[in-house]
Amino acid sequence: MPLSGTRVVIGRAKAQAASLAKLLRQRGAAVTAIPFIEIRKPKSFKPLDEALQGILEYDWLILTSVNGVEALFERMKKLRMEPGWIAHLRIAAIGPATKEAIEKHGLDVHVVPKEYVAESVVKALKKKVEGRRVLLVRAKVARDVIPNELCRAGAAVDVIEAYETVLPKSSRAQLMAALKDHRKRPDVITFTSSSTARNFVELIGEKAAYSGMLDGVKLASIGPVTTATLKELGLKADIKAKEYTIPGLVEAIEASCR
Repeated sequence: MPLSGTRVVIGRAKAQAASLAKLLRQRGAAVTAIPFIEIRKPKSFKPLDEALQGILEYDWLILTSVNGVEALFERMKKLRMEPGWIAHLRIAAIGPATKEAIEKHGLDVHVVPKEYVAESVVKALKKKVEGRRVLLVRAKVARDVIPNELCRAGAAVDVIEAYETVLPKSSRAQLMAALKDHRKRPDVITFTSSSTARNFVELIGEKAAYSGMLDGVKLASIGPVTTATLKELGLKADIKAKEYTIPGLVEAIEASCR
């Protein structure tokens, strides 16, 4: 098997780790899931509730992650709103996984950009949103490329927090143990967002990150934004997915270890 004997640490949030772990194990990898991020509810649902109660005023809905999709529909369920309440909206999803998560609720996705990054979302939408009201549902902390650029294109954009990502401090001991024990030491560590990269450095500490503790460990990035964040943190993405998806990341890891 192509990844037989390769030890891989997955840094995705606990609820999202399974799909990546499955694909890696199918190729023979020994997988350890150590979440670098934890998904939590926002401190207040009031902004999201108000946006949903006024949903008929919007023309477009943009969702930039599976977490955002799940948070949105979970809140709609709490408010006793059926998916049909937002069926009038034109919906944009940042990538195929987000699109699939939306379609599971019986809704059509009208725009999926060619590249699964914020800049590509802007490119796909900027000629479609002039004079339109846009609802962007996302994490508490995220890049402002989409709202800033769509506002410049003439749209009225409301940015609503549906969830937040926090540092799971309980992962620190497990991560350090894996890096220090030659029997558990990973060959590859995966990064699927900028948050996973930043939290990884916070978990092991800057001193450890730059002291040689990662020598011989390949860092695998899902896309250019995550790669840029690793570089910003003083780390190098040894493996870069050509397609910015989980299957694309697995293919890149397989190619690197072949």
